[in-house]
Amino acid sequence: MFKLSEIKELIKLVDGTSVHELEIENDGARLMIRKPGKTEVVNIQQAAPIVPTYTQAPQPQAEAPAAGQQAPAAQPAAKSNYHQIVSPMVGTFYRASSPDKPPFVNVGDRINDKSIVCILEAMKLMNELEAEVRGEIVEILVENGQLVEFGQPLFLVKPE
Repeated sequence: MFKLSEIKELIKLVDGTSVHELEIENDGARLMIRKPGKTEVVNIQQAAPIVPTYTQAPQPQAEAPAAGQQAPAAQPAAKSNYHQIVSPMVGTFYRASSPDKPPFVNVGDRINDKSIVCILEAMKLMNELEAEVRGEIVEILVENGQLVEFGQPLFLVKPE
């Protein structure tokens, strides 16, 4: 059986290396640690498109905003330019150390690699999550008190 402290230490060790996956078996207990973000390239053959035999009525176009009205807001910059801070475990996401304390970070805050960005509660243990990146918080992707999954993006950061 693995102790939680041993699992945490193994996660930190794997995170600090180029290893993407680690599997250990000890006394019948099996532990697998896999880094998020590893992508696989899959070659998919695309079939010929299906062309419908009926015609479709043209869709009405959206009207331009009348005088005094604002046009819809432009889409934010592509999110692919941002670094994702992901959850290293399954747990409950908390933005602050307690309900009466201010959140660790807000949108627009500048962070460094040692900044605490949230707490993840797992098995009644409160785990502080460090940013591990320098930059500016652009978006908070989950709600306070929400259950999060391993590898789930929590924050978007514009890296420096």
